[in-house]
Amino acid sequence: MAYIDYYKVLGIDKKATPDEVKKAYRKLARKYHPDVNPSDKEAEKKFKELNEANEVLGNAANRTKYDQYGEHWKHSEEYEKAQQQQRQSQQGRSYGGFGSADFGEGEDFSDFFQSMFGGSSGGFGRSTRGSSSGKFKGQDVEATLSLQLRDAAKTHQQTFDINGRKVRITIPAGVSNGQKIKLKGHGNPGHNGGPNGDLFITFNIEEDYQFKRMGNDLSADLEIDLYTAILGGETLVKTLDGTVNLKVKPETQNGTKVKLKGKGFPIYKREGEYGDLLVTYIVKMPTNLSDKEKELFLQLKNLAS
Repeated sequence: MAYIDYYKVLGIDKKATPDEVKKAYRKLARKYHPDVNPSDKEAEKKFKELNEANEVLGNAANRTKYDQYGEHWKHSEEYEKAQQQQRQSQQGRSYGGFGSADFGEGEDFSDFFQSMFGGSSGGFGRSTRGSSSGKFKGQDVEATLSLQLRDAAKTHQQTFDINGRKVRITIPAGVSNGQKIKLKGHGNPGHNGGPNGDLFITFNIEEDYQFKRMGNDLSADLEIDLYTAILGGETLVKTLDGTVNLKVKPETQNGTKVKLKGKGFPIYKREGEYGDLLVTYIVKMPTNLSDKEKELFLQLKNLAS
């Protein structure tokens, strides 16, 4: 996989603050969102890169690793562990046949990653010195899977590549942002006939242009005109599974909230159960009033006083 400079993707400097990272991501995410650019493959590709960049640079720990190790940031722990093993082995201690990693003190860590992982994610050491008859579990693999909010709201299958292997999983409706699942035996091959490692998948749920998720509940703003707010009436609101007709009470104030029970997000692994949708009314003021309309509003004002 080609190296991607996440700072360039977001158009920010390496000294950018966390707030600057967040603002840059939100601005570009709105611009390249699939709903704004339907059937635009380039925009879709750019949107995925933006989410990857935000996953790394928007997380303090990930950003520190990325700044130090670049494209190999996900394997920083393996590198540091191998360094420690080498130092300990030089002191005459045994490590059960693992041997020391094939890189010298002060050697460029990129050489280590190349020999250890062949330039890809995951992998167990090909470059260990000597041999051992011991069986060891293969290296676990970490992967991140980005989902749009609406996709996370339904059970579906996805296929993706891990180190050249296609893995298909069924994703239950209701997964959360940051939730991690383990697929036993889907990691890298074991050492000397040992069991395969495991695959850990972390879900990254992208922000939605309409809904904001709060646990199992959703919130959304809904514009209504001034006349409906004053006199009452009906309006339509979109939900995850269709459109609902809402009755607006007379004299509804701007910012009024109404709850639609069971119209929120599906609850993880509890089929048929959903959170609620909280709708906030935003009263839209009329513009470009005619002289007659202004006169009528003036009459209303005089009546009120």
